[in-house]
Amino acid sequence: MLRLGIDVGGTNTDAVLIDGDRVLGAVKASTTADVTGGIVTALGDLRQATGFDPAAVQAVMIGTTHFINALVEGERLAQTAAIRFGLPATRALPPLVDWPDRLVTAIGGHSHLCHGGHEYDGSPIADFDEAEFRAVLDRAVAAGATSFALSSVFSPVNAEFETRAAEIIAEQLPGAPVSLSHEIGRMGLLGRENATVVNAALRGLADQVATGLLRTVAEAGINALVFLSQNDGTLMDVDYARRYPVATFASGPTNSMRGAAFLSRLPSCAVVDIGGTTSDVGILQQGFPREASTDVNVAGVQTNFRMPDVLSIGIGGGSHVLHQASGTAVGPASVGYRLAQEALVFGGTRLTATDVAVAGGRAEVGDASLVAHLDKSVVDAALRVVDDRLA
Repeated sequence: MLRLGIDVGGTNTDAVLIDGDRVLGAVKASTTADVTGGIVTALGDLRQATGFDPAAVQAVMIGTTHFINALVEGERLAQTAAIRFGLPATRALPPLVDWPDRLVTAIGGHSHLCHGGHEYDGSPIADFDEAEFRAVLDRAVAAGATSFALSSVFSPVNAEFETRAAEIIAEQLPGAPVSLSHEIGRMGLLGRENATVVNAALRGLADQVATGLLRTVAEAGINALVFLSQNDGTLMDVDYARRYPVATFASGPTNSMRGAAFLSRLPSCAVVDIGGTTSDVGILQQGFPREASTDVNVAGVQTNFRMPDVLSIGIGGGSHVLHQASGTAVGPASVGYRLAQEALVFGGTRLTATDVAVAGGRAEVGDASLVAHLDKSVVDAALRVVDDRLA
């Protein structure tokens, strides 16, 4: 059974062809700004290297950091209405209360409170006020909201208010994307609500990316099921990814961790994934990433949906290296997918972690003669920073 695995990182896009448990070929291409360009290149290179027949491929698995990058950058986010059912309680901490200002601005700052919600035993705090909700919905739409995040106090216990509100939105705004907190997060209100708002803000982008991925695979002559990898190391189909893009946030490190288990035959171990922008450290338990037991901060937003227990360090192959009188710094800024254009070893002008690794004899990539002029003290200082951060 031929399967294709594709991982779209911030710097590189990797493609692997597998037949059962045998790796038939693997290639690496530079990631492109539109995501799909790097996939096209990787698939072409892989086909040239292995000669595989696209018609024989039975499944394609894709991992992408596109969605979490959009949140981190605060770009390509939908105008999102965060609507909570909890009055007369919860007024002191309204939706988006703990969000960074830049992200509040990016999604339009649409925060609304309605009566409703439930106690821990499932009894209502207040009755659902349909007229009130319809008025809030009208105000949100008038203010420019195009995606909707619905949360209700203790909705994992009783989701009736979220469900009813979603029905009203479907009635008034057919086709509008709606995210429900009881489907996304755990019990804590703010973390669950935040995760839901993030998901809603990414729904439009998820639809665009999913459509692009399907088109790219089809244009490569591959008529196979397409899956996206998700935070717990398992797979989801494209339609699920359209509805729950937050489920892909940690697909980069989880892909690496699952791949490490496959290649090493070690189901339980620690894995260090060094990418172009970050280095991620995680633990595998019986072949799957260990799940975080606490809330996870994503781009400054506290969330409580399912995420692996991963320590992310802002040092990667593309990390900027700055040497000043006050000391040497490596990262967190990175050239990312432009490594092959901007790093010194590739003829660029930016000193990166890859350059000091080559100059220090730790890596063989690019043209080592292009970093031969680097002062040994600068190289040693940068490598010490990397060693200390990763130790």
